[in-house]
Amino acid sequence: MQHVDQPRLLLTVEEAGRRLSLSRTTIFRLLREGAISSVRIGNARRIPAESLQSYVRRMSERQAA
Repeated sequence: MQHVDQPRLLLTVEEAGRRLSLSRTTIFRLLREGAISSVRIGNARRIPAESLQSYVRRMSERQAA
């Protein structure tokens, strides 16, 4: 069976920051404010990729209005 790289569904805070070109501090602020969501798996916090897409979509709509 051939292995095909799939986009990651859950990202670390650092990975989310790199995707949005934002610092860890800013990502943690957005999490605290509820602008993006996260899930806990044990002691690890992971950010669903869809949460980042939703955030960018909302910011784009806000600027277009």
